[in-house]
Amino acid sequence: MGKNIRSSGIEIIGDTPWGARLCQFELKESYDHLEELVQERTVQLEKAYKRLKESEMDLSEAQKMAHIGSWKWDIVTGELYWSDELYLIFGLDPQEFRPAYNSFFNYIHPGDRDFVDNAIKKALNGEQLYDNDHRIISADGEERIVHSHGEVIFDEKNTPVRMRGTLQDITERTKIEDSLLLSEERYRSFIQNFTGIAFQQDEDLNLEFVKGNVEEITGYSEEELMSKKRWRKIVEKQDLPLFLKKEREIKNARSPYSGKLSYRIRCKDGKIKWVHEVYQKIPGKNGRPDNHQSTITDVTERIKAKEALVKIEDARKKEIHHRIKNNLQVISSLLDLQAETFNHRETVTAPEILEAFRESQNRVISMSLIHEELYRGEGTDTLNFSVYLRKLAEKLLQTYSLSNKNISLFMNLEENAFFNMDVAVPLGIIVNELVSNSIKHAFTEQNGEVQIQLFREEQNNEIHKSLFSLTISDNGKGISENTELGSVKSLGLQLVNTLVDQVDGEIELERAGGTKFRITFWAAERS
Repeated sequence: MGKNIRSSGIEIIGDTPWGARLCQFELKESYDHLEELVQERTVQLEKAYKRLKESEMDLSEAQKMAHIGSWKWDIVTGELYWSDELYLIFGLDPQEFRPAYNSFFNYIHPGDRDFVDNAIKKALNGEQLYDNDHRIISADGEERIVHSHGEVIFDEKNTPVRMRGTLQDITERTKIEDSLLLSEERYRSFIQNFTGIAFQQDEDLNLEFVKGNVEEITGYSEEELMSKKRWRKIVEKQDLPLFLKKEREIKNARSPYSGKLSYRIRCKDGKIKWVHEVYQKIPGKNGRPDNHQSTITDVTERIKAKEALVKIEDARKKEIHHRIKNNLQVISSLLDLQAETFNHRETVTAPEILEAFRESQNRVISMSLIHEELYRGEGTDTLNFSVYLRKLAEKLLQTYSLSNKNISLFMNLEENAFFNMDVAVPLGIIVNELVSNSIKHAFTEQNGEVQIQLFREEQNNEIHKSLFSLTISDNGKGISENTELGSVKSLGLQLVNTLVDQVDGEIELERAGGTKFRITFWAAERS
């Protein structure tokens, strides 16, 4: 009988070949299983390695995007490891530069080296975390700002053996933060020193934001003004139409749009103040509606000062007109005295000499009356020409009043026709010449009639002028048909032609039923 032998965990049944074959089969099966395990493990290791490489690549990409580099320092061996991004931050070539603690400090800004060294020493002593901002000087000499963070690893004896951490380039971020901080400081300084009111409004011009000297200017608090929702509620009623017109223009205008406007507001205590508004329409972004912003400043004192200067200037001009009028009256008086001197001389045989003095005197009076009206009127640059004509005609009648003639003067004048001196003076002399000529020469009978008419024919709003017609006529004997207006020898009529050209006018002469001069001219007016 065979014997059962068990050795090394393998059972041999007798000494038959079947037992040997069974042993070989089990060995092969064990080998195959081991090989499968090895292959499976190999695949797992390859996958793990691949994931590791991908993680390293992802980490590298992440470091590039965030400008963060990582480092490791073996304190025992002194070996220092830098990631690729850390080399890029310092502008160094990994093939040429071997990082070491001392060489690393060469790239720290000289002004920050002691600070960084002390921070590292405190971290190694376990006093604090290594986490700070400091400056570096890159290889190309550029100053950068970085944030360093580190962690110290201690052994069982609490001795530092390793240190690891990150370093991030925060130069651009710091610049942005500094700019924002500067902007905030400037904004705070602006608001603190701004003497006006800053508004922000929605697309319907409702108040969304109010800041500034609200109470000092309006008497209302910011909360009270915001609760009213609309600034227009305190706009003075007389200025409200202009203000609302401005609002319509803003709402209908394409953005961006800006403008300015001065108007009055009624304060909480009932006082009226002048304000100057500068407004802007800002286009909305990403489909959002447009909004508006405005600044309001109190210009009451400035307006008052301007009005005071205008009054001073008006007073100065009035004084000038008054002095000119007085001087012209002196000249007129001198001419009158000189004429009287010739009148009492028996040797003077030419009456035209006296007539020349009288004509010159009348021309001076016509100019004197203009300065008198300017002195008395509200304005200093324009005068009511119709009022002036009436006074001039009365003066002429007084001058040429003759006992043997009964001459009537009829006037039909446009009311409130205001002309400046460039128009009024020439027209005044024209009226003087033509009316004087009619009174002196037109009538051979006892009775006569002189008419003066002034009408506004049409208005041109584009050039802000009106077309006027001035007519001087009489029912006297008329002017000879052979007399041409452009070739008369009379000094007075020559002067009339010259002055009509001066006002860019036209003159027409009609002889039917007497003499009629019609002068048309364009003139700017003050209503």
